[in-house]
Amino acid sequence: MRAQFVLSEIGVGLRRNLTMTFAVVVSVALSLALFGGALLMREQVSTMKDYWYDKVNVSIFLCSKSDVTSTPKCAKGAVTAQQKKDIEADLGKMDSLVEKVTYESADQAYKHYQQQFGDSPMASNITPDQMQESFRVKLHDPKKYKVVATAFAGRDGVQSVQDQRSILDNLFQLMNGMNVAALFVMALMLVIALMLIVNTVRVSAFSRRRETGIMRLVGASGFYIQMPFIMEAAFAGLIGGVLACVMLLAGRYFLIDGGLALQSKLNLIDFIGWDAVFTKLPLVLAIGLLMPAVAALFALRKYLKV
Repeated sequence: MRAQFVLSEIGVGLRRNLTMTFAVVVSVALSLALFGGALLMREQVSTMKDYWYDKVNVSIFLCSKSDVTSTPKCAKGAVTAQQKKDIEADLGKMDSLVEKVTYESADQAYKHYQQQFGDSPMASNITPDQMQESFRVKLHDPKKYKVVATAFAGRDGVQSVQDQRSILDNLFQLMNGMNVAALFVMALMLVIALMLIVNTVRVSAFSRRRETGIMRLVGASGFYIQMPFIMEAAFAGLIGGVLACVMLLAGRYFLIDGGLALQSKLNLIDFIGWDAVFTKLPLVLAIGLLMPAVAALFALRKYLKV
């Protein structure tokens, strides 16, 4: 097969179907960008889980005087000094589960509240005696929260046992939902791209039916006749894949490093690095090259009988 002939046929096909080729490039680029973004979103959620689950605490909130009338669990009265000692001693016995225990008094809780929510209108109505004392429990394995919750929930002097993982799980479920939505849009865009590829190949094969007929008469093989059409689709898909890679790189830069600079504004989030983006680019390029070529091959079986 002469490479010069194949390249010339590719150029002819691209020029004859310029608008459809442009539509294929754009649809492939958008669908692959969504695909790469969905992969990066999944990795970001996994990174955040590893980062935050390692830092979550189990909070054992103790009954305060204001809880006696408002919370049924504290109907027996505010927590006593003996009850606090017993709870701390029992936590010390769970050294196989508990990594660290930190006691927070009502005054300390009030100071932390004022630091975080001092500008809110409600802050002026809160007094130290309304704040709860608590034990902040750091676990070796946050997944074993229920062991601590079962041991201390319902005890005298304990108002509630809360696991910060439940709050984070809601956030991660939201992000996973966004990821699923992105995958759905990506699948829709891929279907559109495949339909455009098939139509482009069909039009290209019809417009060059005379040339392919002559090639059949001179004994050209089916693979030799089909190759220019397949490479046209692969070339358009490759351009779309390159554009998708550019969009992923630009998204990582402008969202995290520059432009919006989320890295500096949201310093509590452990963002994925450039290595995570670079590892996805070869996959995006491979799909962008192979998907249109395979779609063109199947389309040619129907519209180009050789």
